[in-house]
Amino acid sequence: MSLELRVPAPLDPGFQPAVVFNRNYLKKIREAGSAVPLVIGVERESGLVSRFSTRVSAQADADTLRYVEGIVKFLLWAYGGWKIHFGGPQPPGEHIRRLYSKTGARAFDVDLMTRVYERPFEVALTDAKSVPAEREMNTTLGGHLDGCRIGFDLGASDYKVAAVKDGQVVYSDEFPWNPKDEPDPRYHYEHLAAGLKTAASHLPRVDAIGGSSAGVIVNNKIMVASLLRAVPAARFDEAKNIFLRIRDDWGVPLEVANDGDVTALAGAMSLKANGLLGVAMGSSQAAGFLNSRGGMTGWLSELAFAPVDYNPEAAADEWSGDRGVGVMYFSQQAVNKLLPAADISLPDDMGLPERLKEVQALMGKGDERAKKIYETIGVYLGYAIPHYADFYAFQHLLLLGRVTTGAGGDIVLAKAREVLVKEFPELAGRFQLHVPDEKSRRVGQAVAAASLPEIKR
Repeated sequence: MSLELRVPAPLDPGFQPAVVFNRNYLKKIREAGSAVPLVIGVERESGLVSRFSTRVSAQADADTLRYVEGIVKFLLWAYGGWKIHFGGPQPPGEHIRRLYSKTGARAFDVDLMTRVYERPFEVALTDAKSVPAEREMNTTLGGHLDGCRIGFDLGASDYKVAAVKDGQVVYSDEFPWNPKDEPDPRYHYEHLAAGLKTAASHLPRVDAIGGSSAGVIVNNKIMVASLLRAVPAARFDEAKNIFLRIRDDWGVPLEVANDGDVTALAGAMSLKANGLLGVAMGSSQAAGFLNSRGGMTGWLSELAFAPVDYNPEAAADEWSGDRGVGVMYFSQQAVNKLLPAADISLPDDMGLPERLKEVQALMGKGDERAKKIYETIGVYLGYAIPHYADFYAFQHLLLLGRVTTGAGGDIVLAKAREVLVKEFPELAGRFQLHVPDEKSRRVGQAVAAASLPEIKR
C-alpha cells in the first residue's frame, strides 16, 4: 500500500507513518466489505487487562499482517503484558503467535516481557467475544512538595538532581555519565550517591528522596533498563536493588518511578491538567500517561520500542534490533540518524550527547542543514501524535528532554502543528502541545520526582 503524505519528512523520503497506513488499510477493507472484528487483550500483573478493538480482513495478506503486527507491538509496549489474547481471524493470529515466540522475530519482546512480569510469555488465539473484560488500574502518584526533598532523574548520558524545600527549588544540576557501558553496579550506585550528596548540601536536612529512571521500575526495583545493559546477569540483582540501598543509606522515604510516568507528572503539576501524555526526548524516548481523572494506569508506556514508521528499510534500534520504533525518531539517536542526510559530518568517536550539542550549535548559527533535522523530527512528531491518540485518551502533550531545547525545539513544535493542520484537520484543535521553559525542559523531571514520596508525620 503506497502512502502519500501532505507534509513529507525533508530528510527521510521513505518515512511511512503508522497512522496513515492504518487509516488507509481500514478504509480499504471497509470499502471492500471484507472487515471482520478483531479484539486484542493484553494481560499484565494481577489480572489487569487492556483491550483494543478494531477490524481486519480475515485473510493473511501482506497489508493485514503489517497492520496486525504494528497494532500488537504498539499495544504490548504501550500497556505491557505477559499474555496477548488475540480475538479474531486465525490466519493473522497464527502469524502473531509465530512472531512472539522464543525463536520468532519478536524474541526480544518476548524475553523482556517475561523478565518484567516474571511469567512465561504466551499468545492465546480466541474469538472477539471471548477476550477477557477490561480491568485497569487507577492510582495517584506524587504531588507532595512539603519538607526538604531531593529528586533525581537518571538518563543514558546524564543524570539530574534537584533540591526542593517546601515546593521551592533551591538547587538543580545535571552531571554526565555513561551507565550503559559500565558492567560494575558500583559505578551506578556511586554516581547517584554523589549527586544526592551534592543536592543535600543545599538543604538543612533531607526528609524524602524521589527518583525518575529509564526502564521498568517495580516496587523501587529495576526490573529491566537499558542503563544496566552492560551489567552481567550474575550481578544484576545487585544493580536491581540500588534504589533500596539508597533508601537504607539515607533512612528516609524513597519512591522511584519510570521516567515516562514522571514526565507526565511534571506536566500535570505545571499545567494543572489531566488527560496528559508526557514525552521526553533525550538519550532515549520516555513516555508516561495521566488519565482524565488524574490517575496513573500502571501501563508500561515504553514508546521507545513502539512502532511509528512502517518503512521496512527504516533504521533499526541497536538494543531491540527492530525498525521504525520511537527511539529512532524522538531522541538523540534520531538526530544522529539524520546527520548523513543533512550532510553534516562529525568525528566517528563523538558520542551522541556531543553530536546533539554540535547540531544545536549549528542551529544557533542559523544553519539550514540543522534546521532540516529539526523539521524532520517535527514531521515525525506530527504524524505520531494522532497515532498515540489511538491508544491514549489525551488532550495535552508535554514535551521534555534535550532534543526539545533551544531554537530547534521550536521548529519541532511548529512542524508538528503544520502536520496536524494539513493532514489531520479534524484533529488539529483536539490536542494542546506544551513545552516548559528551558531550565524545566532539562531538570523538570527531577523536580517532579522529588514529589513522589509522602512524608509520614
